[in-house]
Amino acid sequence: MAGVSGRSGRRPKPTAKKLLAGNPGKRAINQDEPDFGLVQSIDCPFWMGDHGRELWETVCPLLCREKVLEATDVQNLEVYCNAYDQFRIAQEEVKNNGVTVLGASGSPIKNPAVTAVKEAVAMMATYGGMLGLDPASRQRIIGKKPEGGGNPFAELFNA
Repeated sequence: MAGVSGRSGRRPKPTAKKLLAGNPGKRAINQDEPDFGLVQSIDCPFWMGDHGRELWETVCPLLCREKVLEATDVQNLEVYCNAYDQFRIAQEEVKNNGVTVLGASGSPIKNPAVTAVKEAVAMMATYGGMLGLDPASRQRIIGKKPEGGGNPFAELFNA
């Protein structure tokens, strides 16, 4: 049965995402969900590769600005950026040496970097979805309404 702890099925949507989406299912909201604290700013880990660091410095401020990144999500961002770093390194290997390389016996085999690219892309898709970084997960989140009523022309029409 979906939604029961320990069972398979769709993972529950976090309460914050339900509220941002207007709770379209109209199910009871978990009022006791833990709040691990929003991250305002965080430095990229020292061990991150150059491509991952570049992505971190682009994505992290956006997640913080949109109040999406909590303290317990930082490792998801680390994995996402590291997977991107691995993707770029492996893709460069494929670009330089091709999809096939010579194996130990001298016959062509699939370049192991092709598998590394595939694995990194899968990891990026998984962790990017957790952070709301892909179009499908992002479109399910409705951002906060602009302050001041939302319609700057309302006063003109109602005056």
